[in-house]
Amino acid sequence: MNILSLNVGKPKTANFNGKEVETGFYKESVSGHTHLAKLNFEGDGQADLKHHGGVDKAVCVYPYEHYSYWEQDLKRELPIAAFGENLTVIGMLEEDVHIGDVFKIGEAVLQISQPRQPCYKIAGRHDVKDLTLRVQNTGYTGFYCRVLEEGMVEPDSTIKRTSVHPEKVSVAFANDIMYHDKNNMDAIKKILSVDALSDSWRTRFVTKLEQLTNNEK
Repeated sequence: MNILSLNVGKPKTANFNGKEVETGFYKESVSGHTHLAKLNFEGDGQADLKHHGGVDKAVCVYPYEHYSYWEQDLKRELPIAAFGENLTVIGMLEEDVHIGDVFKIGEAVLQISQPRQPCYKIAGRHDVKDLTLRVQNTGYTGFYCRVLEEGMVEPDSTIKRTSVHPEKVSVAFANDIMYHDKNNMDAIKKILSVDALSDSWRTRFVTKLEQLTNNEK
């Protein structure tokens, strides 16, 4: 596991399908050490703080292995941070990491909190109307991390997994239940047993479980 690129960017105004929106999606690689605080990297920011950012979504991580798939699918070359991620990484695919896993990256300590839930800005950034749905359907979403310990991170910092969550609920598994196998009550209960699950995904799964339980009555 290693970092291919460390990316930050402040919110800016962009034109998505004829509409001006504020977005922190556009990020650029940094070459020097960067401080990671509880809410984000130095120099980074989010525009829509209702749906992005916060303690549970301080760092967005995306596997570089998916870039070749998207370049073929979209028929174009993609720049680094094409998915608005802070860390473009190698060796951390969604099926290989779990919600609650803890990683040491440079001086900082991060914990996976949820899969990255793609929004319309991915589609707007690449001018592909159904790209948000495509990302969901493939499961190539990346994931979010919370910061357990702040510290400096270098673009070439090593990534070391220091602990695996005992429930071993992979990011890929959580994605599958959220978007595909939506009525699997046992799977939802398993995901909810992960204490490290973000508040937003916990709320969604609790609501879904209540609906399924009521339907059985």
